[in-house]
Amino acid sequence: MKLVSTLFIASCLFAQSALYAGGFSPAYYQLEEGPKQKEEFIREMKILVDKGNDDIKKDREFITNFFAKAMPDAFRGLNQQNVGYLISLRNKYGIESLFDRDEYFKRIDVIPTSLALAQASLESGWGKSRFAREANNLFGHWTYSGVGLISQNKTVPKTQMIRIFGSLQKSVNSYMLNLNTNDAYSLFRERRLIARNSGKLYTGLDAAKTMVNYSELKEEYNKMVKEMIEQNNLIIYDK
Repeated sequence: MKLVSTLFIASCLFAQSALYAGGFSPAYYQLEEGPKQKEEFIREMKILVDKGNDDIKKDREFITNFFAKAMPDAFRGLNQQNVGYLISLRNKYGIESLFDRDEYFKRIDVIPTSLALAQASLESGWGKSRFAREANNLFGHWTYSGVGLISQNKTVPKTQMIRIFGSLQKSVNSYMLNLNTNDAYSLFRERRLIARNSGKLYTGLDAAKTMVNYSELKEEYNKMVKEMIEQNNLIIYDK
């Protein structure tokens, strides 16, 4: 009986450690704090951001092709498989009307790389925060689902927990979807659309001006994102 109890406790501890294991590679955390560590953080983060944006580009390509074919035919004779995928995108991006082409194009678009890099740096302390290391949480996302890490900040309600992600990539994808769907970032999407329609590059510095609702710091947070981009020359990744 004692053996069974010991094995049960050990298995629970292992499962718990596996659940909360996160962050970058051990080699990254062994780097001395400074330029080299920041350089490695940016390198690893850019891979994740590029992957997230590539997935968005695929969704946008589908939307482009779907409406290019469906609209001239007045939406007659639609391929049911394509309609099914369109429904999944409508649900994913929170679009009310199934055939609202303009809203799809407004929401399904890439996130400026420099913005993502800057916010990840700020929100995760260059990947060294508890959020990042224990929950793969790079962008300060919270949850009220009852599943997550309990905050060490005593002023935070117990119902508000640190969201746990299965991987760093899932954290990046969630951040991108948040910017593309949450009403708090409607100005971000509107200005991105204006830039695209004008044939202009929508940079992280442009987007930083619209992040007032991302933090309780409001306008001060916008300045922090802007400074992070400028001080680390992250703008080069938007080209």
